[in-house]
Amino acid sequence: MNFPLEAFTTVSAANPWTYVVFGLIGFAFGYTLEMAGFGDSRKLAAQFYFKELTVLKVMFTAIAVAMTLLFGAVGLGVIHYGHVWVNPTYLASGLVGGLIMGVGFIIGGFCPTTSLASASTGRIDGMLFMLGGFVGAFLFGETERYFDHWYNNAGYYGRLTLDQVFGISAPAIVLIIVLMALFMFWGSERLERALARKDLSREPRLRKFGAAGLAAAALVVLVIGSPSLDDRYQRLSFKRTEAVKQADAKSQADAKPQTVTRVYNADEMLAKRLVFVSPEETFKARYLQAIKPVYLDVRHEGDYNLYHLADSINVPLARLDKIVFDLLSEPPANTVFITISNDEAAAVKAWKLLVAAGVQNVYILEGGINHWIATFGAEDPSLKPLATAGADDHLRYAFPLALGDRYKSCAPSPIEHEKLAFEPRIVLQLRRDKSGGGCG
Repeated sequence: MNFPLEAFTTVSAANPWTYVVFGLIGFAFGYTLEMAGFGDSRKLAAQFYFKELTVLKVMFTAIAVAMTLLFGAVGLGVIHYGHVWVNPTYLASGLVGGLIMGVGFIIGGFCPTTSLASASTGRIDGMLFMLGGFVGAFLFGETERYFDHWYNNAGYYGRLTLDQVFGISAPAIVLIIVLMALFMFWGSERLERALARKDLSREPRLRKFGAAGLAAAALVVLVIGSPSLDDRYQRLSFKRTEAVKQADAKSQADAKPQTVTRVYNADEMLAKRLVFVSPEETFKARYLQAIKPVYLDVRHEGDYNLYHLADSINVPLARLDKIVFDLLSEPPANTVFITISNDEAAAVKAWKLLVAAGVQNVYILEGGINHWIATFGAEDPSLKPLATAGADDHLRYAFPLALGDRYKSCAPSPIEHEKLAFEPRIVLQLRRDKSGGGCG
């Protein structure tokens, strides 16, 4: 959905019911933790001795159910997977942090979330563990600058998921994880019987039906499969708030602008040229504090080396699909991507690929590099138009040298072009919020 920038900052205030939903989810989460015994450090620590494996059962049940529902919804087109926040992978710091947390879990008997549940019921060990967590977080914040480079760069893989690691489809991963979870549930019960002499005969028999239902649901997800980029593209819809004048006004002067919200599909956005930004707006975007433009030049390297916009990034169209997940990882909320080609054909293909993959705030440079040069490089005698126009999406200028972005028109002067007029097209889309997950 498309929102103006001010709507991005006030969406929660405009929908106060979301706070009620968050509160209810938090209540249910805390209630479930306490009901499962996760507020008792002895029960939590017993899992490391294979005598009480409730933690494993609860956590993997949550993971398996969430995965099945999520990718089932993705397969049916209810949810766009590109809009689901996935925590970026920092392998080195993740391993060290996991080791520290694991040792703390064994010794203290809590993870951060379970210590909150324990403290809320008045348990002193939970309160002290929670206090220690706050002190540790404070010390980390005060010392992080000493190892910032390692922390943020060692083993960084961005948005990395298991289907990418193993090269198999996400629905297949769902089925494998569900089957692994069911096997672990079965094995954990045998360990509890053998080591803790635990009597599981009184356990609800409904768990067998639940296990069968979960396996069946995972099979359904596998049958549904993942939507292709073309399927995702066809399902896209865009909401735009536009100003129109009253049709029943007595005169043009009496007509007052009204705000209406219209919904377009992706092809309509292209046909009405709502995603094409002029060279003037593309140039001005660099100096607007409200947005952070990223210029994606999708031409082949030879044309890029001849001439390109200052600060543009060269990602040839053939390789663009390999960096899509990097674009989804951690862009600031006000990032706007502008695809660039010599004319428009390759840039349009790049736009379709990016929006189908879930990248938001994507636009196309109107007329491409050729139109840019005609707008800002007309007075440069070294840039001479070719006698023949040539094929589509080819440069229509002769360049004496491959200077890249060192031509004057590659970075026009903001003073000389201060009063450029253009019809604005860029409307920020509301990005998903970052949200953490897991026990911590």
